[in-house]
Amino acid sequence: MLYLVATPIGNLSDITLRALEVLRTVDYVASEDTRRTGLLLRHFDISRPQISFHEHNERRAIGRILDLLLEGRSVALVADAGTPCVSDPGFGLVRSAIEAGVDVTMVPGPTALVMAVALSGLPIHAFTFRGFAPRKGSQRRRFLAVDVDSPHTLVFYESPYRVRAFLEDALAVFGDRRAAVAKELTKVFESIRRGRLSELLAGLEDRLKGEFVVVIEGRLRTSLETGLFCAKK
Repeated sequence: MLYLVATPIGNLSDITLRALEVLRTVDYVASEDTRRTGLLLRHFDISRPQISFHEHNERRAIGRILDLLLEGRSVALVADAGTPCVSDPGFGLVRSAIEAGVDVTMVPGPTALVMAVALSGLPIHAFTFRGFAPRKGSQRRRFLAVDVDSPHTLVFYESPYRVRAFLEDALAVFGDRRAAVAKELTKVFESIRRGRLSELLAGLEDRLKGEFVVVIEGRLRTSLETGLFCAKK
């Protein structure tokens, strides 16, 4: 059995009882960062052998993990934090396991994107998660432009090193839409800032730390567009 196990995104108290049970009983834990997962396991007095599984060794590690699964061993896949496969390695392993006839299940838990969009104050009935934008400016602007006409709330992950450039490009592509910037969710210095993109840019600190989630409102239809849409219907 392959288990996808969500782990805390900051506050260790957010781990579920089921996640602890699975981590205690599986044969192996496949970890994006064995050192970070090791800290988590030790905190809860769990001793399980780990397999390194990250974007740089993913192809090789899939073969090893698949062999173990086909031998009848159980493996728990965990990311650095949060839910595996969400902007983290795992998709290839899940697909390979399914194709090989291995049972796959999930132990749900924390994920930063859901928390951020819920706290943003922006419409949550429909949203699009876009993950990390490209690092280069021209590629990032083309990436953002794909959703310029989307009516859905847009959710992005970003690093402290590029969040300012991201917001500048978002302002240029989307215009001065309402948005929210969430930082260090569930941690001691958690913060949620809301406002127009220009306001969020102006209030951004010079030295940034932590993980960021940026939530941007979708394109609002004008009354004329809404009328034309209804007429076509």
